[in-house]
Amino acid sequence: MAKFEESLKKLENIVAQLEQGELSLEDSLKLFEQGVGLSAECKQELDAAEGKVQMLIKQRDGTHKLEPFPTAGE
Repeated sequence: MAKFEESLKKLENIVAQLEQGELSLEDSLKLFEQGVGLSAECKQELDAAEGKVQMLIKQRDGTHKLEPFPTAGE
């Protein structure tokens, strides 16, 4: 399983546990902290993938042209 999918699955499990509401406050806070870290990892993976994506841009004459997908820094 790829890193993104693995992190996302872990994050989904954390959310499910938190939604059950059966954990102590301390355990809930630990899981929440882990979830925030996993969320940041997933965002970083998505940002990296986004930089590699190319978009098809329709030209005035109806043809399409490949252009790099703009990244957050552009």
